[in-house]
Amino acid sequence: MQQDGVFGPITGQGRRVQTSQSDHSLRANWWHERGAKIVVPYLFLAPFLILFLVFTILPLAYALNLSVFRDTLVGGRQFAGVENYVAVFGDAKFWEGVTNMLLFGIMQMPVMLGMALVLALILDSGVAWGRSFFRIAFYLPHVVPTVLAALVWGYLYGPAFGPFTQLAQWIGFSAPNFLSDTWMLPSLANIVTWEYTGYNMIILFAALQAVPRELEEAAVIDGASSLRYAIAVKIPLIKPALLLTVIFSIIGTLQLFSEPQLMKAIAPHVVGDNYTPNVYAYSLAFTNQEYNYSAAVSFVLGALVGVISYVFMWLTTRRGVHA
Repeated sequence: MQQDGVFGPITGQGRRVQTSQSDHSLRANWWHERGAKIVVPYLFLAPFLILFLVFTILPLAYALNLSVFRDTLVGGRQFAGVENYVAVFGDAKFWEGVTNMLLFGIMQMPVMLGMALVLALILDSGVAWGRSFFRIAFYLPHVVPTVLAALVWGYLYGPAFGPFTQLAQWIGFSAPNFLSDTWMLPSLANIVTWEYTGYNMIILFAALQAVPRELEEAAVIDGASSLRYAIAVKIPLIKPALLLTVIFSIIGTLQLFSEPQLMKAIAPHVVGDNYTPNVYAYSLAFTNQEYNYSAAVSFVLGALVGVISYVFMWLTTRRGVHA
């Protein structure tokens, strides 16, 4: 039996046609929405992914390819396998640079992070007048380019013309030779501390701003002093931020390059081609044209950075679990 519609009789076949068209439209809309959800995030990520591929992945792949070959005068480029890496592990110059780098980190990191923590606590406490001004002033050295900072400090360290030497002579004291073998590592540590204390302070200050103010009110009611409150409450609550600054500092220390490379021009008799592993890799590549061995040195250094960072993270995480 047929039913009459507005424009005529509606048959069973007409219903099937309308249902088929409706289902097709629903499936098209569903695939369109699902496709948009899948594609759109990658479109936003595409600029980063392209830059990361071009400037990180491809150079690493090229360096890895270099590290497994060696160039000879007779046979040209030959496949070396892991010979370059074995040579790095037996290279006394490389390990001398690693030793200098570790001594630098032991000397510099506690001072820098300790100063950053103290400054962050002072600014967060509200005791300092002009908190915004001092926050910007402490951070400004980090904005100064590393090359400029090293050149300025190199001038200040000058044994013959430097202001420190002239001031000491004017007072009547003999200033130490900051560019000597004994004082070079402390001098480099001072430059890096000056550059990065404000950067780490900003990270710790931001973490301190997230500490609930109700805790401070409760501590005051309990009779705790500001120092006691900072040690017992604030510092434990910002442990993740402290851990982050330590990790950044470890990685930065193991990659130390710009400061010793620039000081090398001022004090070449002190800062040699292998003063740090990065300086050694740079000298091998761009002074001795040993690109294959330099690439192997760089990858060994990268592995060393990863191992030390992982061990530190593992130790701190394990300690936190037991605590």
